[in-house]
Formats: sequence, C-alpha cells, structure tokens
Amino acid sequence: MKRKNDLQLQVWEAIRACQDKLADDVTVLELEKGSGAFTDYFVMCSGTNPRQIQAIADTVDERLEAIGLRVTHSEGYKQAEWVLLDYVDFVVHIFSEKARQFYDLERLWKSAKRLEPAELMAKPRRSAISKSTTAKSTTAKTASAAKTASATLKKTRKRKA
Repeated sequence: MKRKNDLQLQVWEAIRACQDKLADDVTVLELEKGSGAFTDYFVMCSGTNPRQIQAIADTVDERLEAIGLRVTHSEGYKQAEWVLLDYVDFVVHIFSEKARQFYDLERLWKSAKRLEPAELMAKPRRSAISKSTTAKSTTAKTASAAKTASATLKKTRKRKA
C-alpha cells in the first residue's frame, strides 16, 4: 500500500496538470473508507471544448507517467464529454460543462470530504516524489502557487456568474 503522502503528491501532480491546461472548477473529493468507495480520491474538472478536455487528459497522463505512475484504465477520450483516468488510488474525471452538470458527481458522492487543491498540499512533504528537489522550498512555492491558482479560479467563477 502507498504511503498517504505519496498518494497526496500524485493527486497534487494531477491537479497541477489540470490547472496547467486552464481547467475550470478543479475539485478534489476525499472518499470515505466505509462508504463502499473503490478509490481514495476523485479529481474533477471541466473543459470548455473537446480539444481542451483531451489536452487536459494528455497532460495529466504525461505528468503522472513522468513520476512513474501509469493509468490503469481510461474511458471517453474520443468523445471528450467525460474522460475518466483511473490510477487505482485516485480517479481523474474531466468533464464538459454540460456533462458535469448532468452527472453531478459532487452530489452523488456528497458524503465525501471536499478539498481545495491547496489543502491537499498542506500536509505532505515534497521529497516523496523527487529526492533531488529541495523539499522545503519546493513545497512552499507549490503551496503558494496552489493558493494563487485557487484564488484565481474563484475570481473567474464569480465573473462568470
């Protein structure tokens, strides 16, 4: 079984990949152990068109492969309405805005704890993925970037509303 810090760092890399491709409404759900959940985390985001959705999926896959993690199952890439990337301990869902509203996974898994991306990185140490990177400075910079990205996403959502 993976250490929790390793898993959180892997999830964080998936989140960063989504943010790098300007995904909308990046959300993380931490699923409860006793809920019958088949994974520990859901990472969910939205794209505005099929090309962006595929680009997000490609970037998540590339970023996680770079740290030695391969997708075990994927679905929906061609249609690009709802792309699912299963990494066993967490699943990345990339939706079109319409599909996300229709399936509403946040409501279906309402017992799950909703996390902000910055919250997820507040706990683990950066050295778990890359021993060659200076742990403290990288974690501080990454957490700061996550807070900034999260604040920017919130501002963007408010403008859209």
